[in-house]
Formats: sequence, structure tokens, C-alpha cells
Amino acid sequence: METPNILVIDDEKEICDLIEIYLVQEGYHVVKRYDALTLMTDIEAHHIDLVILDIMMPEIDGMQALEMIRSKYNIPVIFVSAKSTDNDKIDGLLKGADDYVAKPFNAMELVARVKSQLRRYQVFNKPIKDMSGIIEANDLVIDVNKKQVTLDGKVVSLTRIEYRILVLLASDVGTTYSTSEIFEKVWHEKGTEQESRNTVMVHIRKLREKIEKRPRTPRHIVTVWGIGYKFEL
Repeated sequence: METPNILVIDDEKEICDLIEIYLVQEGYHVVKRYDALTLMTDIEAHHIDLVILDIMMPEIDGMQALEMIRSKYNIPVIFVSAKSTDNDKIDGLLKGADDYVAKPFNAMELVARVKSQLRRYQVFNKPIKDMSGIIEANDLVIDVNKKQVTLDGKVVSLTRIEYRILVLLASDVGTTYSTSEIFEKVWHEKGTEQESRNTVMVHIRKLREKIEKRPRTPRHIVTVWGIGYKFEL
């Protein structure tokens, strides 16, 4: 495997330098920027595999930068921000970030999260071996070969995690998965019961907003109270 290229964007030069030191020690290539003005060009030119992104930046803030990334790329994005409330973290995840680290942070913990996200990205982008073809559920169509989801004929833009959750449930129609099972199968690691429940709930809610015409009364991703979720045709 080629050495991963990581783009670090933070308007605090000291933060960029600190992150670079630890990532370079682990053998990664690092590109540093103090604003997001050249974000899309940098991703293309340097073949970026993961972005570490501050939220509170001038001109283009982190949320705007994330939206730009997700318009074209599905690479992992880790927010590193002084905005550290639970609502801030949930908002970041809902917008499409893969992880959220609050400042001040432990540099080695950030490195560990980078490694974890890169591993997940490699797994998520492998072909799905257990399933192929097309699943049709009324106006919702999942084309697994193309990794494309459409609703009423229009392509639905899903994050990598949302897509994996949808395919997991849709590949076994009517089977109920607990939040712990979904977390383990999609993230490929075990989490605490609370972590699994909260993380999966956030992504299920966002997924429903994209594929259900009435998210509050979903037809396809159905809650089985006290157990988990299942997919219905």
C-alpha cells in the first residue's frame, strides 16, 4: 500500500505543525494549509487520502469546507475543533464528517483515529462480495454494482457510512439488526452499548431524511422498538 497523504487545515500554525510532527513520525505524508481556499485543488493535486479540518476558520469555515469535499470526494474527514459540545459533535457527524476531536487534544489519540479512519476507508471501498444486483423498494432503488441509490429516479447523495448501513439492512430484508450489530458490521469494531446506539441513531436519522419521503413515518428503515432496525420493501 502506498503511503497515505493527509491534508491538515487549521488557521493556527502551531496546531498544524504539531499534527504534522506526529503524523510524519508514523510515516504519513502531510500537506499543511492555514485556510481552505485551495482545498479542492490540494485534494486532487496531492492525491489526499484523509483530511483533518478545523471548523472555525476565516473565509471558508470547516462546515463549508466539508460540504465542498462531500460534493466530490468520499475520503475520511476528521474535525479538530475547539467547539466541543455534544451538539457540535453531532452536527459535524450529520454534515458528513467521519470523526470529531475536541481541542485541546492528545496528539497520539488523533493519530490513532487517523489510522482507524484509514482502515475503515480501505474496508468500505472494497467490493461488496455478499451482494450484487439491484434492490427495488417502490420508489427507492439500490444499485449495488454501481454503488448508487436513487429515489424517484433521482440520485441520492449518501455518505460512505450511510450507504453501508443501507446496504447492510437492505441485503437482509425483514431481519432486525441491533444497534450494536450495525455498529460492529459497518464500523468493523466493537463499541460500548451507548456509543453504538448514539452513533447508529445519528446516521439512521440522516439516512432516513435522504431516502424516506416522510422520515418521521419511514417505510423502508423501520424501528423495532427495544431491539434495533430492519429494512422493509
